[in-house]
Amino acid sequence: MTPTIRDKADTIGTLRFISVHLMETLARWVPSTPEMEVKVLFGRHVWDLAQHADALGKRTAELRAAMHYSLRPVEPYMAALDTLAAETRTAERVDAFYDAMLPELELRYRAYLNDADALLDDPSVRIIERILLDLARMRGERQALREQLPGLASGAAFAGRVAHLVGAVPDYVAFRPVPAGAAS
Repeated sequence: MTPTIRDKADTIGTLRFISVHLMETLARWVPSTPEMEVKVLFGRHVWDLAQHADALGKRTAELRAAMHYSLRPVEPYMAALDTLAAETRTAERVDAFYDAMLPELELRYRAYLNDADALLDDPSVRIIERILLDLARMRGERQALREQLPGLASGAAFAGRVAHLVGAVPDYVAFRPVPAGAAS
């Protein structure tokens, strides 16, 4: 079934919510992370995620939702985001964010592209393609950090837990119900 404009707005709004949540997570982590190199990486990526949220938010208005419309994801996905945000150890933060959350988010964006009509939803497609380029760059910068700080412990176990939590939620968008008698 072809997604309606309302479905697209809800999905883009959910992706915006996730971008804002991840941006705020990194921003909260910066002051409590002792390693300067990691602080700088997080800070740079706060800006990237803010740009993503802004572009997605402008797109929601074009899809007949409010400007910067955000829709909270379903509760199991939200619980995974909150689990990530609550982590206090640097290695676990780095590994879970870059090795679990960003690849999973990339899958969500790619799924949107797979379902999108490239002609009818060209603006969304362009925005998401740019975001995907940024996510790949962000992960590359994380890898460079890992090489720069070989003594940083591994947080792979926690990253695996986060990956399992987010990966276990196939339908992350909590679509708004369509009011009776309303056209979508």
